[in-house]
Amino acid sequence: MNRKIVICDDDLDIVEMLEIVLEDSNLEVITETDSRKVIELISDNHPDVILLDLWMPVITGDQVVKQIRSDSSIANIPILIMSAAQDGHQIAQEVGANGFISKPFDIDQLIERVQEFIT
Repeated sequence: MNRKIVICDDDLDIVEMLEIVLEDSNLEVITETDSRKVIELISDNHPDVILLDLWMPVITGDQVVKQIRSDSSIANIPILIMSAAQDGHQIAQEVGANGFISKPFDIDQLIERVQEFIT
């Protein structure tokens, strides 16, 4: 059985690139560019890990993490935050994310970080 990852980023180019790269790692990739829809997507699919952009319109990544952590049915899913923000790592820690990846990211390092949470 393939492990599942949900990717949520408002940048479609990043989402498509990550989808291609992570599918090559034998992951079932589920993508969403609208942060308003991602909680339902996560609840419906129960992924093994979530890759989440920090700065998105309407609902920001840190708000999404807070919603996930407050829902007992999905609260334990590992979350990796992605961001180019200088304080992104600190924000990720403060809201309870399991890890942080700075943008622009190295593809190999990103795959390694994802693999840490699905093995």
